[in-house]
Amino acid sequence: MKLLALAALVLTATTLLAQPKDAFPLWATATPGALGTDPVKDIPTLTPFFPAADKATGAAVVICPGGGYGGLAAHEGRAYALWLNAHGIAGFVLKYRLGSAGYRHPAMMNDVNRAVRYVRANAGEWKLDAKRIGVMGSSAGGHLASTAVTHFDMGKAEDADPIERASSRPDLGILCYPVISMGANTHNGSRNNLLGKEPAAELVTFLSNELQVSKNTPPCFVWHTWEDKGVKVENALEFAAALQRNGVPFDLHVYQKGAHGIGLGLPGWEPEKAPLSALHPWTHDLAVWLRVQGFAR
Repeated sequence: MKLLALAALVLTATTLLAQPKDAFPLWATATPGALGTDPVKDIPTLTPFFPAADKATGAAVVICPGGGYGGLAAHEGRAYALWLNAHGIAGFVLKYRLGSAGYRHPAMMNDVNRAVRYVRANAGEWKLDAKRIGVMGSSAGGHLASTAVTHFDMGKAEDADPIERASSRPDLGILCYPVISMGANTHNGSRNNLLGKEPAAELVTFLSNELQVSKNTPPCFVWHTWEDKGVKVENALEFAAALQRNGVPFDLHVYQKGAHGIGLGLPGWEPEKAPLSALHPWTHDLAVWLRVQGFAR
């Protein structure tokens, strides 16, 4: 039995040696904490988008779409990955478990941490740099990305699963009009879906990520808009202030114009439909910052 189990783990680690083209599950066997086996509701996945080989920088970003922890906004996933590809960065869109399917913390945190580990563990085979793996998220996905940059571990060296041996610490975070706090400035729908309607005070503190920043939090790009009526701009401001207190490098941008959920600024954007210059200014500022971080040329 032990030999069979070892063989299964070796297969898990080697089935995706070449750059994958289609979505794949984060766990090859049973998903820890799953409430069922529905492929949509219960099986978290990553959908890969690799840049053209002649443009690739070797960097990668795990992308967490928003949706209030109750859904997944399509325009905050694939379009972001295509934008990253245009700058030579691989994008991996995460389908994480949701409160609307009965899940609560820590399922979502476990999914994003596993996603970062998965990409890092396969970096060599996928022609990526294991030291340039970032995380990106919008709205509630921004909360999940901020969870990834504040709640991580360096891997379990003795774990039988080679993916679990990899660190879940992102090398940078990109937070787009993010939910950050579970306190007074939270987005109530996101909080209810993530924690339930009457969470313990300790859990509220634990996932108010402005309170969880440390000197080990990676550099972050944080942006919001003044016009945002869905998620308070104070979320971004307080997270940036926490980064400053802890000596963590960051870019903070607050734009006057732009409704909540604006994404790239052009609905249905594809590289063939409009040039990068037509997108919202945050994308141009992010491109500059990614070059500073060594993720883009």
